[in-house]
Amino acid sequence: MFAGAFLALLYVPVFFDLQIAALLQRVLLHFSAAAIVLLLCLLLATFLFGRLYCSTLCPLGLFQEFLTIIFRRKGKAHSSGNGKYFLAIFVWGSLLGGTAFFLRLLDPYTLSGSAVSGAIAGLAAVVIITVLVWFKGRFFCTNICPVGILLGLISKHAVNKIYIAENDCVSCGLCASVCPCGSIDFKNKTVDNETCVKCLKCLSICHKNSLHYGRVPVAEVPFNPGRRRFLIGGALVTTFALAFKSGLEMSKLAAAKVKNVILPPGAGSADNFANRCLNCNLCVQNCPAKIIKKANADYPAVHLDYADAFCDYNCNRCSALCPSGALEKLSLPRKQNIQIGQAAVDESVCIRCGLCISTCPRGIIRREEGGFPQISPDDCIGCGACVHACPVKAITVSAPVKQRLLS
Repeated sequence: MFAGAFLALLYVPVFFDLQIAALLQRVLLHFSAAAIVLLLCLLLATFLFGRLYCSTLCPLGLFQEFLTIIFRRKGKAHSSGNGKYFLAIFVWGSLLGGTAFFLRLLDPYTLSGSAVSGAIAGLAAVVIITVLVWFKGRFFCTNICPVGILLGLISKHAVNKIYIAENDCVSCGLCASVCPCGSIDFKNKTVDNETCVKCLKCLSICHKNSLHYGRVPVAEVPFNPGRRRFLIGGALVTTFALAFKSGLEMSKLAAAKVKNVILPPGAGSADNFANRCLNCNLCVQNCPAKIIKKANADYPAVHLDYADAFCDYNCNRCSALCPSGALEKLSLPRKQNIQIGQAAVDESVCIRCGLCISTCPRGIIRREEGGFPQISPDDCIGCGACVHACPVKAITVSAPVKQRLLS
């Protein structure tokens, strides 16, 4: 389904509405009730059953699962200790601070979409992750992925866990050999449910039926906040504060570098969009006119280019598809009244052919007998239809400071 959507063959909204990072973005940007409910459902499911998201809904997780099957690698993932928590805190803290820049680099959904759409960053990530799977199994999921680390903390205290019945286990090591996350210590007969993605391979291979999935029958060791944990907790709080501040600074830098580009309908202002777009490229791949372009050196987020086509007046697919809320979901009538740009005629180039008048979907271009076309600034939405129609390229569209709804 994921590949099909990014190849513009099909689109299943529910699948993309269940991506953690995109859901969190929708909650932060629009405080969407639907996004809040879905996010809470995923977190509740993780608390009840563990990291099922990582083995059933995450496209990058499924890709790594395919790689483990192809490579036939044994579980070799190793914990990076507390370093992964600092990494996750920094990513989520900077997001709350106002920029998705760091999240774009590590979010599994974003990287998957970026790779399928052929973006260099996504393809590079796939190569790196493939190498990691070869040497260390699903190391990315357990030690790098900010979504996985967040869900791991919840899964650690999940109601249902995988555990080993010590009296039945003979320490043969078969379970550990098939675990892609290196979560099983068969010598000590323990399972790290924080890193376990609940693929359930260990249960199926155990000849003694000593591995079980459910409520752990023995009482767990109570939490004992020692000096070391206190220091780590303090360091994590400090890291979050620094990440939040970095997010604020990064958002300002991105805003300062934003150039005069046309953005898809529903983007709002350029500086906010540059900091909020995840660059998953779902809108790029599914734009019928192919005018939505990937992020580049000049602009850090997706944007419009009218060089070969224009924004179809009767299309609102990009805003409907955007899973993160970086593009506001617009009904077609609302989209048709959102000003994403302002067209203007260069009279020194115009040959007064009148093609722009006949192609304007809103009919707001006028011309007096023998005069030059006049475009009403209060009615033009900047769709670019006139730009594409003009044979001498006398019409240009400039971006507004902020997109607005025309009356």
